[in-house]
Amino acid sequence: MEIGITTFVENTPDPATGKLLSPHQRMMNLMEEIELSDQLGLDVFAIGEHHRPDFVVSSPAVVLAAAAVKTKSIKLSSAVTVLSSDDPVRVFQDFAHVDLLSGGRAEVMAGRGSFIESFPLFGNDMKDYNTLFAEKLELLIQLNKSEKVSWKGKHRPSIDNRGVYPRPHQPELPIWVAVGGTPESVVRAANYGLPMALAIIGGGPERFVPFTKLYKDYYNRAGHDPAKLQLAINSHGYIADDSQKAADEFYKPYAYVMSKIGRERGWSPMDREHYEMMREPDGSLLVGSPQQVIDKILWEYELFGNTRFLLHISVGTLPHDKVMRAIELLGTVVAPAVKKAVGATVK
Repeated sequence: MEIGITTFVENTPDPATGKLLSPHQRMMNLMEEIELSDQLGLDVFAIGEHHRPDFVVSSPAVVLAAAAVKTKSIKLSSAVTVLSSDDPVRVFQDFAHVDLLSGGRAEVMAGRGSFIESFPLFGNDMKDYNTLFAEKLELLIQLNKSEKVSWKGKHRPSIDNRGVYPRPHQPELPIWVAVGGTPESVVRAANYGLPMALAIIGGGPERFVPFTKLYKDYYNRAGHDPAKLQLAINSHGYIADDSQKAADEFYKPYAYVMSKIGRERGWSPMDREHYEMMREPDGSLLVGSPQQVIDKILWEYELFGNTRFLLHISVGTLPHDKVMRAIELLGTVVAPAVKKAVGATVK
């Protein structure tokens, strides 16, 4: 199993001081987080795209290109690229640059986007939410397979036998489809034979088992090689040296972000009781000691049979030294134990 980290590069007030980092400092902290992840041998670092004041990165490829020249072996992915509101040609070109700079470590994680700010910003109509993604994913796949492309669709000007450059270092860029529990997206990823990343941000992980089963069923039904099936699980979490320390340090920044988003979407605010329920062995939060996080990753592996696990640590702004310690524990304690256990299970 591959193990890595996702981040939206949030920049929210420090829960202790109420102060915000400068965007420059938040970006410098991010570079240190990626470098440490690489040095520790983690497999993937993935960065999300947002167009809001509480998240710093609107162009993951630009940031990943900077990370490419600071790292040696870690895979560099978006998490996600909001393909529905972007131009697939430019997405392909941008990630081809990251791939060239990194020597073949770039990936695209394409999604429809759970935040919608980019749609009006780039002149897209929300009524086309579903068709935009379907059409643009089809074009991105075609661009990835062919140097010259002829294409015609509804939401983008046609392309008449034009070459798209540069080409990536890899023969093809790995393109993952990110889903949050929409069956149509699951089936689409499976029919194309693309890897699927499933985000679990609330509720019990067990309720997502039907989605992973649906993916595997349609993947096999479409005639794709079962040995090439890739499935990632992305969970919110945080690791500290002991369980109580982890719970206390993560609660305030996590509750701040989830309550803020909740107000926008009509959810109930996050309180400590609900938070602690989510930390239970069958809950969606992986917050605790290294052993607790190991146990929960392995439990999710039993549920889903995933080939990749991604921990989303920075849901709200934590002190940088605490994030670095969490990454250190993930790389030195959690990942080796999980890989050993999964390897033993596979054998």
